[in-house]
This record gives sequence, structure tokens and C-alpha cells, in this order.
Amino acid sequence: MTAFVHHLSYDFRVGLRDKSQMLMNYLFPLIFFVMMGLLMTGINPTFKETLIPAMMVNAMMSSALLGMPNPIVSAREAGIYRSYRINGVPALSIVAIPVISIAQHMAVVYTIITFAGGAFFGATMPANTGGFILVALVSTLAMAGIGMLIGVIAANTRATVLLAQMFYLPSMMLGGMMFPASLLSAPLYKVSLLLPASHVMNAFRGLAMGMETTGDPYISLAVLAASAVVSFGLAVSLFSWDSHNNDHSRKTFLAALAFIPYIAGLILLG
Repeated sequence: MTAFVHHLSYDFRVGLRDKSQMLMNYLFPLIFFVMMGLLMTGINPTFKETLIPAMMVNAMMSSALLGMPNPIVSAREAGIYRSYRINGVPALSIVAIPVISIAQHMAVVYTIITFAGGAFFGATMPANTGGFILVALVSTLAMAGIGMLIGVIAANTRATVLLAQMFYLPSMMLGGMMFPASLLSAPLYKVSLLLPASHVMNAFRGLAMGMETTGDPYISLAVLAASAVVSFGLAVSLFSWDSHNNDHSRKTFLAALAFIPYIAGLILLG
């Protein structure tokens, strides 16, 4: 347990010292938050109602999807995980520590976005604090689980970028962050239900902000919780200690099982 805590503490400090991780964990999401707070609230005053949850979703995607996978692939290619294996570090710890570390970083960013959004941009504050914290925690674990799974199955760092962008770019357009999901056409709404961001925004709107939703927010929360468990379990089972003799096509096929909770969400909410 002491070794786990030391490893977690080290990983958290790396997230503050490493320039690329600092960019993805803090600088990019907070700069984007300021830009959206200045621009979007002036263009569309109703954006203030969802500014805080939308910017939190962007932050968790930036950190978990864009920032997390690359260090995992780089550590595997450099043989760092082989040394961990020799020293008896279990795969479960290697997978869990970055996820917990990301959650810690995001807790700091969420706090800044919440209080700065209300103070400087007149953003609507959460109506239900308990629901707000619960949705933030479950959503972060779901996103981090997907980010970890991308890092585990990706053949190289170029592949991590492509896989992460498969989630990030559609989420920005269809995830209910820039405009309500109710404005989407029926086919696009169904597609959006395959994206984690859509369920995060639906859960935030219904369980934290007290706003009208396009579907049952409890179902969205359940989908995210199931996604966190499935993605984390797949990441542990598919984890490789080095880059030799890896069947990445098989891993990618098995990793597709992580979509099962979102397919279920599509059936229930579509």
C-alpha cells in the first residue's frame, strides 16, 4: 500500500512538471474555458446555463483522452513497464494510478471552472451540489477509463491521437456542449448517444443543474458508471508489459466491447 501511495504521488507530480501533461491537464482546458466564457456568453447569453458543465466535459476529455494515452504508450515502448514487472508491480496498479491521478488533477480544474464561471461570467451554479459531485466523479472515471484503454491498445503514439480524436471531435459537435442536444436531428441525436460526452451533459443537466433533459439522466449516469467499469476491466485484461509480440488488431477488437454500455444507452434513450 505504501508503494502504491508513493507511485500515485509521483505520477501526480509528473502531471504538474511535464510540459505536455501540464498543457492537457490545466492550460488547454482553462484557456478554452476563458475563451468560451468571453465569447460564447456574449454571443449566446443562454450558454451561461451550461458553461460550467460544458467546460468540465472539455477538461476531462482534454486530460483523459488527449493527454493520458501518450505517456502510457511511451512508457511501454521505453521498457519502463518491464522493469515494473520485474519489481513485482501488478498491472492493476499501473492501470489504476493514472486514472486516480487524472481524477485528482480534474478536481482542481473543476473547482476553478465552477467558481470562476460563476464569479466572472455569471454562469449558472449547480442546483444540486451532491448530484454535481457525483456526476463529475463518475464522468471523470468513465473518460479516464476510455483514455487508459486507448493507451493500452494503441500500437504507437500516432495511433493514440487518431483514437482520441474519434471521441473528442464528434463530442465537441454533438455532445451537447456548444448547444442543447434537443436541437439535433433525430439521426444525429441517436449517433450522439454513442458518445460519453452526451451522457455526461445529460446527467449534469438533470442531476446537477436542475434543467430539462432529452432523456432520463439516471440512465446516462448508469451508462457512464458501466463504461468506467468495463473500460477499466478491459484495460487491465489487455495490458501489455512491453511492445513485443502484441496483437494490436485483437486488442482493438476486444476493446470495442467498451461500447456496450453506450449501445445500451442508445437503445434505452434513443
